[in-house]
Amino acid sequence: MTTTLFVKANNRQGSVTGKLYDAFLESYRASHPNDSVTELDLYKETLPYLGDVMISGNFKSSQGMELTLEEKAVHDIVTKHLEQFIATDKLVIAFPLWNLTVPAVLHSYLDYMHHPRKTFKYTAEGLVGLLPDKKVALLNARGGVYAEGDSSEMAVSFVKNHLNVFGITDITTIVIEGHNQFPDQSEAIIEEGFRKASQAAKTF
Repeated sequence: MTTTLFVKANNRQGSVTGKLYDAFLESYRASHPNDSVTELDLYKETLPYLGDVMISGNFKSSQGMELTLEEKAVHDIVTKHLEQFIATDKLVIAFPLWNLTVPAVLHSYLDYMHHPRKTFKYTAEGLVGLLPDKKVALLNARGGVYAEGDSSEMAVSFVKNHLNVFGITDITTIVIEGHNQFPDQSEAIIEEGFRKASQAAKTF
C-alpha cells in the first residue's frame, strides 16, 4: 500500500494555504482510495529548535553513547519525525511565504531530516541524497508575484534545496501568487490555484 504524508505549516484560520491544502487532499483521497494518508499539522506538534541539546543528542545516539534526559526527550521527537519522513512513499507539504521565507515550524521540521547515513551521505564528490525515489508535492501561497529564480523568494526555493540534499528531485509545485498584489483579480487567482491543485492531486 502506498503511504502519503500530508504536512501543513500554516495555522491561520481561512488561509489560502490551508484551503489549497484541503483542495489537494480532498482530490487526492478521492482519486487514490487505496492509499494510506497521514496528516501532520506542524503547529500542533512540539518542535524544539536545532541547537546544542539536539546536536549533542544526535551525535551521542549515532555513537552509541548515553544521552541525558533532556537530550533523549529532544532526540525522540527528532527520531519520530525522521522515521515517518523516511518511511512515507509520497510527501505533500503546504506552506505560505511569510516575510520572504517559510514558517519557523517548517524550518525546524526540515532541520530534523538532515541525518548522515539516513537521508544523505558524504562522498569525495560531495553530498549524495539517499531518498531519490520519494515523490513530493509543494503547495505554496504568496500574496505577491515573484519571478522564477528571484533571490528574495526563500520559501519554495528553500524547501526544494533541502529536498535536493536528500536526493529528492521528483517535485510537483503548485503556487498561488499575486492575490494580495492584484486584489481585483484575487478571487480568480485563488480559484485557479485550487483547480490546479485538484488536477495535480489526481496524478500525484
